Amino acid sequence: MRIVFFICLVGCFMVGCKYDQSLEATNTPEQANPILSQLNESIKTNPDNANLYAARARYFYDNEGFDEAIIDLKKALSFDSTSIPYLHALADVYLDYYRSKEALETMEKVVEYHPDAIPSLLKLSEFQLILQQYEPSLRTLDKILQIDPQEGEAYFMMGMNFKEMADTARAISSFQSAVDNNPKLLDAWLELGQLHAGLGNDIAAQYFDSAIRIEPKNVTLKHAKAFYLQEKGDLEASLSLFRDIARQDPQYEDAFYNAGLLYLDLDSVLQAHEQFHLTLQINPVHIRAYYHRGVASEMMGNLPAAKADYAQALQLAPDYERAQEGINRLADIE
Repeated sequence: MRIVFFICLVGCFMVGCKYDQSLEATNTPEQANPILSQLNESIKTNPDNANLYAARARYFYDNEGFDEAIIDLKKALSFDSTSIPYLHALADVYLDYYRSKEALETMEKVVEYHPDAIPSLLKLSEFQLILQQYEPSLRTLDKILQIDPQEGEAYFMMGMNFKEMADTARAISSFQSAVDNNPKLLDAWLELGQLHAGLGNDIAAQYFDSAIRIEPKNVTLKHAKAFYLQEKGDLEASLSLFRDIARQDPQYEDAFYNAGLLYLDLDSVLQAHEQFHLTLQINPVHIRAYYHRGVASEMMGNLPAAKADYAQALQLAPDYERAQEGINRLADIE
């Protein structure tokens, strides 16, 4: 549940290019990107506009120009050192640049400037969770609940902390409080479903259904329920849901792949082969789809096709033992 708090105040600058520290060099005809050039020119014309530096920082960040993004955000902060959007953005850059200490210090600075800003406190607790600082994260969340005892996101983050601490009972209790206070928190419904599923509780299905009712076209939620049904052994219901996902999103490769696995379990080999074939049409480097299409071909007696698929899987993943076992098995038959 990562929320990037960058705001782009002069438009959305999304086209890729690497930044040269020299604006003059960046703007040469050979190197210039039109959008970056526009930003550079705007900054030259309005060098005291903090929003322009923040917008260019967003451009660099989107294109992994982390050093350049940091430079521009620090420049923006030189005009407004307590700006929540700029500080959030800087923290995000530091975190994605593997400078976690500076990311955490930046968020601590935000809440020092704005101690009652719930979005900033939530973001700080999230960073603390990412860095496995569970107790500090929980203390931050306690501060939020002192400000607003009905803040569902705080209960959700508590649940994530307890989940990471392997305290399933308190995780479930926290996620339940999250949906009680904010019934639209899809992630909390999903976590409740998965945790109850892990405990073998049939009530898990109700939590998945609650999430799907909120967003009935969300294929990720449907996939989670389909996987739960598959693990529970209700293969026909799981297969039906995967087929529904495939109809809704014909490019959702996992729906076809998982349907193929279910057809294999149901001894419907021809249908399984077709699903793995469809998976590979969407993703031609899906290693396990090659392997399982090979298995289906082998079961159908088409050994040359099976051997070709096992070989393709090995070409993509030379250490794939099951594919090598398939090759060896067919060699023994020959």
